[in-house]
Amino acid sequence: MNAQSLLNYMEDAASPLSTLLWIGIAIVVAIILVVVFLRFVPLGLWITSLAAGVHISISSLVGMRLRRIQPKRLVEPLIKARKAGLDVTLSKLETHFLAGGNVDRVINALIAAQRSNIEMPFEKASAIDLAGRDVLQAVQMSVTPKVIETPVVAAIAKDGIELRAKARVTVRTNIERLVGGAGEETIIARVGEGIVTTVGSSETHKQVLENPDLISRTVLNKGLDAGTAYEILSIDIADVDVGRNVGAQLQMDQAEADRRIAQARAEERRAMAVAREQEMKASVQEMRARVVEAEAEVPKAMAAALREGKLGVMDYYQMKNVEADTTMRESIAKVSAPPAAPEGKK
Repeated sequence: MNAQSLLNYMEDAASPLSTLLWIGIAIVVAIILVVVFLRFVPLGLWITSLAAGVHISISSLVGMRLRRIQPKRLVEPLIKARKAGLDVTLSKLETHFLAGGNVDRVINALIAAQRSNIEMPFEKASAIDLAGRDVLQAVQMSVTPKVIETPVVAAIAKDGIELRAKARVTVRTNIERLVGGAGEETIIARVGEGIVTTVGSSETHKQVLENPDLISRTVLNKGLDAGTAYEILSIDIADVDVGRNVGAQLQMDQAEADRRIAQARAEERRAMAVAREQEMKASVQEMRARVVEAEAEVPKAMAAALREGKLGVMDYYQMKNVEADTTMRESIAKVSAPPAAPEGKK
């Protein structure tokens, strides 16, 4: 076999292999293209929407993919809305979703409002949802009122008796005031304030115990639901208990304070008396010192009188006799006097 025939033989053998190689490459490229197509084009979701009678173009689905939106989160609520007869477009749903809203919850709320004959356009529902409120719960509370139980509220009647009351407030959602209206905390605070005002204006606590509905009527007449997202239907007093006698306790505290003040003043007067006594003792000692000092001057004066001749010797001895006689009489008087009884005994 020459070289030319060998070359022809090799070319004939390589031809089928190259054909198979190109076929394999084409299949791989086709698979990649299909995967990429299905990745950007949710074909199954498009078929589902067509079966449900909702026409959505493939370009819209691809645009959602490019905007990083899961088409399922918008297509399924759209199908649900169209089946319920709502006039909602895919553009509105996409706008609400991009704004951070919950599309599925808004659609459920619109369906519930339609079934309950409550007028609620899509714009209001989306505004309520973006405000951070549960729009579906709001619609449900419009149909089925909610009972809010207040904590125990302590109030004091004019007679000083404390009453502890608990109320149940039945409210329903006011859709018109849901955006910008106050919440349940405001309702609870206002009802508590009304209970305190009503009990505090009662002459005695017995009036409130005999007529608990007095609190309900007074609180309802105040219009406590103004500016809130709810409408108060009724206020029922669930429980009223008698607490402390605050008036008596205050009087006892005042009496104790007065006693302490009087005791402090008495202690102040006693301290002043003790100080005055000490001052008098010091004054007596001072006077005694002056007497001693004066007595010390007597011998000097007598000596001077003797030197100057103003006092005779006989006068001096006569004075000494008088002093001795006086001292003897004092000694006799002390001996003959009965002993003094001990202090504390009669």
